[in-house]
Amino acid sequence: MDHADQFDVLIVGAGAAGLATAIFTARRVPHLRIACLDGARKLGAKILVSGGGRCNITNVRVTPEDFWGGSRNAIRRVLNALTESQTADFFRELGVGLHEEQWGKLFPDSNSAKTVLNALLSEAARLSISILSAHRVVDVRRAENPGFEITCQRPGPRASARATSAAPADGLSLMGRTVVLATGGRSLPKTGSDGLGYDLAKCLGHSIVPTTPALAPLVLDGDFHAGLSGVSHEVEVIVRAEGEKPVRIAGPMLWTHFGASGPAIMDASRHWHRVRQEGKTPRLSLNFLLGRSFESAEQLMIDLAAAQPRANVRNALGTILPARLAETLLTRSGIGPQVVMGQLVREDRRRIVHALLDWPLPVVDSRGYNYAEATAGGVPLSEIDASTMQSRVCPGVFLVGEILDVDGRIGGFNFQWAWSSGYVAAWGIERFLLCR
Repeated sequence: MDHADQFDVLIVGAGAAGLATAIFTARRVPHLRIACLDGARKLGAKILVSGGGRCNITNVRVTPEDFWGGSRNAIRRVLNALTESQTADFFRELGVGLHEEQWGKLFPDSNSAKTVLNALLSEAARLSISILSAHRVVDVRRAENPGFEITCQRPGPRASARATSAAPADGLSLMGRTVVLATGGRSLPKTGSDGLGYDLAKCLGHSIVPTTPALAPLVLDGDFHAGLSGVSHEVEVIVRAEGEKPVRIAGPMLWTHFGASGPAIMDASRHWHRVRQEGKTPRLSLNFLLGRSFESAEQLMIDLAAAQPRANVRNALGTILPARLAETLLTRSGIGPQVVMGQLVREDRRRIVHALLDWPLPVVDSRGYNYAEATAGGVPLSEIDASTMQSRVCPGVFLVGEILDVDGRIGGFNFQWAWSSGYVAAWGIERFLLCR
């Protein structure tokens, strides 16, 4: 193996977390030989499809409470190293102007994810980082001399490596003083996230918290939702499991032909999957009157009857709910929509109130990894040093991004985890190599 195969830092995965790690490391220690290896021929697929093709880079406010999975204290430590405002400054420095949209989401002014990917790749090229596409890593192991040996599948003839150093395009083995696992999870496998990183992590001594989809649309039983397809409104999703405190998530939801989607539903999906992963039965319900108690909700119905005694109950509910939803709620509650409000008996009124505050959602599954925007589970945070992202079980190995047992809610939070964990890893790599 000649000198061209030798690197200081080998990063497995050239997505958001991998490119961030490479860039921040090269900025800290300019002389290092750094390479990002990725099995895809075209890089950045997950960046390009995120945010409807616009890439929700981060959020104006990011806290540990926006994440699930690992230790909140460890998550806080990583997020504090590179905050959301510092991330915005970083992208503006790369020429990516940002603007704020609903719920604090920050998007590029171009409204194109290509702007984000091109900026990252251009900065990597400026810093002489080798970006090796069509290099699928199949094995990582410690070498006899200090460092690691990575084995890649041989690239096909159409491979387009954007390499800026002398690494051979057809080489099968590369040596690195350090290795970074930035492989992502299992979400959106068509972008290259096939779970390979978990196998590599296990080969290096790590355990894996069982994974499930996160941020995925939910599939509902029956066909009642078909007539609601396209209806969007604010809800509170309640996830219950025996022996556990209910999880409550507020936000918009969207009814679809297969079931339900939208931010609140997608945020709730990880909890539904995790409960089922634990062998329990998850139960989901919807609250259409956020912030109201049973008493105040019943008073609302009484006030509606007083104001519109001759209106039918469907039209009266249509003043607080989308009309199609109001009719479906009544039908599923066994109450005729033509009943006049002034003649609504107390028992039926209370049945409506119960439905408004706690309407069962018959979830049978999610749409799975093919539609999930994130993965729950992965390498436990307890197995890394959150001040450096270095493995506690295999020194010289660093883990960043979605491969870890951290998943954020929808709104740019998972990207922020990628940027922040990459930033911390860069500091950790510098510290590790300078001590050698």
